[in-house]
Amino acid sequence: MAAGLSQFRPQLGLDANALELFARVVQAGSFAQAARQLGLTRAAVSRRMASIEAQAGHKLLARTTRSLGLTEPGRRLAQRAKAVLDASEAARAALRASGAALAGRLRLTAVPSFGRAVLVPLLAAFQREHPGVQFELLFTDRRVDLLSEGVDVAFRITHQPPEDWVAERLMPLRVGAYSAPEATGPWDSPESLASRTLLVLGQARDELPLAWQAADGRRLAQVLEGRLCTFSVDLDSLVGLARAGFGVVLAPDYCVAHDVQAGTLVNRLPAWHLPLAEGSELMALTLPHPLVSEAARALVRFARQRLAPSSG
Repeated sequence: MAAGLSQFRPQLGLDANALELFARVVQAGSFAQAARQLGLTRAAVSRRMASIEAQAGHKLLARTTRSLGLTEPGRRLAQRAKAVLDASEAARAALRASGAALAGRLRLTAVPSFGRAVLVPLLAAFQREHPGVQFELLFTDRRVDLLSEGVDVAFRITHQPPEDWVAERLMPLRVGAYSAPEATGPWDSPESLASRTLLVLGQARDELPLAWQAADGRRLAQVLEGRLCTFSVDLDSLVGLARAGFGVVLAPDYCVAHDVQAGTLVNRLPAWHLPLAEGSELMALTLPHPLVSEAARALVRFARQRLAPSSG
């Protein structure tokens, strides 16, 4: 039997998550049932199984309209996959039963502005409670491929999370216009920005189209030009320039929360915000619950409790 299994080793390599998913599909007897157990769509499970078969270099499942069976290579691999599943479930059960401290390394990704302003202090608080958990941080504006880059938790602004991942809503966000308190008015509406120096993250441009939305549902299209200061540097630097009185920064509220609380920045248009194409909520993305580590799940729970808007 060992010789039969060896034919899978020269392939791209099936990690524990892939083997556990395969075992769960076999155990469930259908993609639909496995999807319900994993909190995924049937299409997502089907795609992941196709990827696993491509990695294994063999057709593992024999599908018909009414049933799901195993091919000969599938039967051989299923024994290894079942052992991985059993070991994972035993480890999780032991951890829950013993109340053992969380441990291990988590690879996390976020955009730099959220990572520095929110995630770093959050991780410091989490690690005080769970000192055995270590972090590898990937702060980037690049769209990270979560599976291929081995990410445990991704913190993203998105209204359309990947189907293969479980999305937990953490906090809403709004992009507003902020400046130092000594800047004089009037600040009646977004039109008042036309005479201001505007600090914008991005490449140099001659004009900036903006689509504002008011709390009462009103919308205002605006094109600003002439007094734009656009930067490809990080958003923290732009916030610092606004704090120093250099201009008005367009930034998410989480980037300026401490400044607003301290009075070093003021939201000049509190009744207006700039909706983002990516969405208005920050989410935590993880692998399906049976596959994600206990430490990653604990971190998401911790983040949800700390970041959720207060009801008061």
